[in-house]
Formats: sequence, C-alpha cells, structure tokens
Amino acid sequence: MAVLVIAEHDNKTLKRATLQAVDAAARLGEVHLLVMGSGVDAVAQAAAKVAGVVQVKVVDDPALAEPLAEVVTAQVVPLAKDYSHVVAAATAHGKDFMPRVAALLDVAQISEVTGIDSADTFRRPIYAGNAIATVQSSDPIKVLTVRGTSFDEAAAEGGSAAIEKVAAVAVDGQPALVGREQASSDRPELTAAQVVVAGGRGLGSAEQFQAVLEPLADRLGAALGASRAAVDAGYAPNDWQVGQTGKIVAPQLYIAAGISGAIQHLAGMKDSRIIVAINKDEEAPIFSVADYGLVADLFEAVPALTAKLG
Repeated sequence: MAVLVIAEHDNKTLKRATLQAVDAAARLGEVHLLVMGSGVDAVAQAAAKVAGVVQVKVVDDPALAEPLAEVVTAQVVPLAKDYSHVVAAATAHGKDFMPRVAALLDVAQISEVTGIDSADTFRRPIYAGNAIATVQSSDPIKVLTVRGTSFDEAAAEGGSAAIEKVAAVAVDGQPALVGREQASSDRPELTAAQVVVAGGRGLGSAEQFQAVLEPLADRLGAALGASRAAVDAGYAPNDWQVGQTGKIVAPQLYIAAGISGAIQHLAGMKDSRIIVAINKDEEAPIFSVADYGLVADLFEAVPALTAKLG
C-alpha cells in the first residue's frame, strides 16, 4: 500500500509542513513524495533525503512556478489513481487544491486529520476542537489533509529515495497569477515558530501591541500572534490571527497576554508545548489550558518580564 504525499515548498527548500505530512503518511504505508514546481532540482534532492520516503516523483515545468490550484490538481489526479492514500498538509496551499482532487476522484476528503487509527480510520477535531470525530472511509482512495501540529517532523536526512521525472499535464485555459500581496517580516513565520508571543483585545490599541509585545518578542526571537478580537479591532494584521479561523500553531512556548481564551482561539494554540497566560481576570478561560498562569496587569507584567530577559 503506497501513499502519495504532496510536497510543499518555495521552489528552493522543503517546508516544515511537508516533513510533518511524511510522518503522518508513514503510518499508512510506503511513502512517495510528489514535488511540483519550476526549477525544483534542489527541492527534489532534499526530498530524496527525507527519512521514510521511498520514491520522489518530480514534475518540473514553468507552468508550475506558481502553485495555482487548477494546475496542481491536474498533476495530482492522474497519479493519485495508483495510490491508496493522497496526503497533504492542512495549510492554505493544501486546503486550496485538495478539495478539487477529491472531487475529481469522486471521493470524500477527510480534513484536518490529527490522528490515524488504521488505514481507513482517522481522527479529526470538530466543534472548534472541543470534540474529536473518528471517521472511517470506504473510498478506494483516501484523500487527507493532516494538521502538522499533531505529528512529528520526519528526519530531513537519512533517506535515499529514487527520483523519477514525470511529464507535466497541460491545463486547458492555462490560469496565470496576476499579482500577489504578501506580508514580509524579519520574524519567524507564525506556524513554524518555536516561540509565539500573542496579544488580545486587552492590549487596547495597535500602539500598545508595538510598545508592549514587540520588545518581548525581540528578546525571545519569537513570532507575533493575536486573537481574532484584536485583529477585528485593528490592533494587529490578519496574518497574525491565531485560532479556528486563523492559523493553527503549536510552538514550544506560547505566551498569551491579554487574551481571554475564547473557544475559537484555544482551538488554534492549545497543542503548544508550554502555554503561559497573563491576564488580570482570574476567571479567564485561557487559564484552563495554561501551564503557567499569571493574574496581573499585562502592562506591568510583560515589560517586567522583558527587562528580566535583558
């Protein structure tokens, strides 16, 4: 039983989410990794070294320079018919094209998988993570997106997979990328960061986000995050939002300052290894998932913590 994993990359390096998807797929069978892009020789070589990967299939074509859903789907569907499972990370990219793959294969997609019980039985969160559904699929090909925070990363070294070139499939009415607006930052990417400092509506303004949280994040080399309430209030940009409708994170350390802990926010960060909550309301729900809780005024506690860190 072979499993096809769709590699996520930037045409230069493999992304962490791919290693997590490989770890999940290894529990299902022999792992084959599909690398699609333009000028992806370096990515293919890196993919071949990933522990547990038996074969790397490479579709290298200028039309794949941008991973547009229509073009990516056209490459995946013909190959998928030779596999028992097709797996991708539950990232924005995976969520973009995998439903198309499932529809064209006439199967049901199983999304946001957090646990694998057997080749046809999977666990996934529902109700904002307050319940876990066990889903059994009878489809001949299982199409899965896996939540990377629930799996380990496969070792990036140690493998010696064979590399096979695959011809690209042409797409009628070839779509083209017209433009992209992408936020840039010197900080770690939020979903890949080992430390996240997040703020809520308790900060009161965008200026306080900058004055109070940024110095602490700088000391810790952390990414900055925010609750939906803070984002909706205009205190932080959309790409900082952590939660059910934002980004799912599981860093080694998550510091929540001024975040009450709505169910939707907890769904996005409760798998963090260590959670530190700072809130002046001792009844705040965030304390129910925190490893360390400090009932204090964040405007005093956070600067004091920053000062202690030097």
